[in-house]
Amino acid sequence: MWTLVGRGWSHGRALAVWAAGTAQRGRLEPLPTPTRGAPAEFRAWDRLYTSAERKEKIDMSRFSVENIRNFSIIAHVDHGKSTLADRLLELTGTIDKTKNNKQVLDKLQVERERGITVKAQTASLFYNWEGKQYLLNLIDTPGHVDFSYEVSRSLSACQGVLLVVDANEGIQAQTVANFFLAFEAQLSVIPVINKIDLKNADPERVEKQIEKVFDIPSDECIKISAKLGTNVERVLQAVIERIPPPKVHRKNPLRALVFDSTFDQYRGVIANVALFDGVVSKGDKIVSAHTKKIHEVNEVGVLNPNEQPAHKLYAGQVGYLIAGMKDVTEAQIGDTLYLHKQQVEPLPGFKSAKPMVFAGMYPIDQSEYNNLKSAIEKLTINDSSVTVHRDSSLALGAGWRLGFLGLLHMEVFNQRLEQEYNASVILTTPTVPYKAVLSSAKLIKEYREKEITIINPAQFPEKSKVTEYLEPVVLGTIITPDEYTGKVMMLCQARRAVQKNMIFIDQNRVMLKYLFPLNEIVVDFYDSLKSLSSGYASFDYEDAGYQTAELVKMDILLNGNVVEELVTIVHKDKAHSVGKAICERLKDSLPRQLFEIAIQAAVGSKIIARETVKAYRKNVLAKCYGGDITRKMKLLKRQAEGKKKLRKVGNIEVPRDAFIKVLKTQSDK
Repeated sequence: MWTLVGRGWSHGRALAVWAAGTAQRGRLEPLPTPTRGAPAEFRAWDRLYTSAERKEKIDMSRFSVENIRNFSIIAHVDHGKSTLADRLLELTGTIDKTKNNKQVLDKLQVERERGITVKAQTASLFYNWEGKQYLLNLIDTPGHVDFSYEVSRSLSACQGVLLVVDANEGIQAQTVANFFLAFEAQLSVIPVINKIDLKNADPERVEKQIEKVFDIPSDECIKISAKLGTNVERVLQAVIERIPPPKVHRKNPLRALVFDSTFDQYRGVIANVALFDGVVSKGDKIVSAHTKKIHEVNEVGVLNPNEQPAHKLYAGQVGYLIAGMKDVTEAQIGDTLYLHKQQVEPLPGFKSAKPMVFAGMYPIDQSEYNNLKSAIEKLTINDSSVTVHRDSSLALGAGWRLGFLGLLHMEVFNQRLEQEYNASVILTTPTVPYKAVLSSAKLIKEYREKEITIINPAQFPEKSKVTEYLEPVVLGTIITPDEYTGKVMMLCQARRAVQKNMIFIDQNRVMLKYLFPLNEIVVDFYDSLKSLSSGYASFDYEDAGYQTAELVKMDILLNGNVVEELVTIVHKDKAHSVGKAICERLKDSLPRQLFEIAIQAAVGSKIIARETVKAYRKNVLAKCYGGDITRKMKLLKRQAEGKKKLRKVGNIEVPRDAFIKVLKTQSDK
């Protein structure tokens, strides 16, 4: 080939001739040496060769259903799930044992920076025990309340879970929530007490807590240190002994559940699937039960933890599937895939994620709108729980109203936009979705329903047109040391919460259950709870529907004119304090003018708070050196009349950065 180049052939033409020759021989051959100094297309071919050589396809048929275990790791945030996953990967020889193995499955930059898991990750482990080779499919899940949707999805592909509890902190709020998710899914639960190497660890106390709260005998608990690798081998053996193999039928037609999907700009959608029946291989024509579209399978394989192509995937196994889907809607999470012309009963799937928090997102510069649009589209492909609605504002221009599962979810989404797509955005203060029951027949006809959902405060209907307003409520679980109980109760009462239950987990820990209005906890409740309990209290919540509430629409007026972007929905009792806070923030942000600016918060026609931006004032008495007082009064009167006239005709242009300061989430609270 280098001879052809020497004869004056272009590199591309010579490469094409050589590639055709290797294809005829029926195998991919390495590039003829020398490759050093070779042009880009040769080096690319060499990379393709080495990657193809490395990714030799594995035969998954050697794992019978009896030797497969699908399990998930669930726990409260920071109890050591990802560290345990790292040790399991090392023990089974999936990754090499090095000191750098920290959060191996956490691939996102935001996950590594914050030390949390945001996206559930899958890995297939091959493990020899008692002369048999087992296939263990592990799913590492997030621990924060905002990502419980990821957990419930992951559990659908499992038959059992490892419930990890910190030996120092004991049972926390998310531990309880995750246990009940697994319990409702009727999965086998193996309790694992982690961090027994810590100085203050008390595994016996945690065993008693597990027995009291979850009714699991203390002798079933496995005590480990994931960091040091102590006793981790027992966890693998318990997975094989206590978790049942999947109940599947390989001879039935294909039924595969899509439980996650990611987007690759070169290969399209990569769907993570759990096979419940049948077999799938490259070249099969598959149909989505949701869209009814037909796709040809280009590649199947397992995640080990990186993609490892396989000849076929069999029922009971968890892996990935690439079928040239260019849009994530074609691989909807919870969808069932089946073979073309072999229609089957779709699997139950999942309840779609329900956004709890809405925030406006706008580009800092409107010229960046299209770039931000494509960045949001790509990111929502990888995070399907975000809802997107087009929105526009007079001050901030065109943008979107995005729905998130919680405040951390919103922060992580924003951080990923900045890190992965280099996009800077303005994020407005988060709001929650309210409902209004309409009374006028004209409005019911216009909206085509009696009960409407309001995600944008500007669309809040007047009281005269509505029979009642509804606000979202959540059932919150707080676990705290008992010395902070009084403070925590006072905080909850200040947030309009109603106490439902109070249980002592052990001698010095209390579990409180409260019914909270969602808008009271959405911004800063978690921070307040952590600060008053010295960081010991933990909090978790679940959706509890809607309840009637006395809600009012609060307008912000500048010299009597309503500012659309600053309209907010508040509870009647909180209107004064919220209005005062917004007026104070605006006073600090607005530039002074030659006339006085009155900033007012109004509910209907009633003004409930006011701040004033004083006018610039020219010293008209500077030319008077003594003289009669009437001369001075005349000059001051003329100045006052001029200011009054100017205030009538003067138009207040609210600068963009003032809007940003007022609307932006208050991270400095």
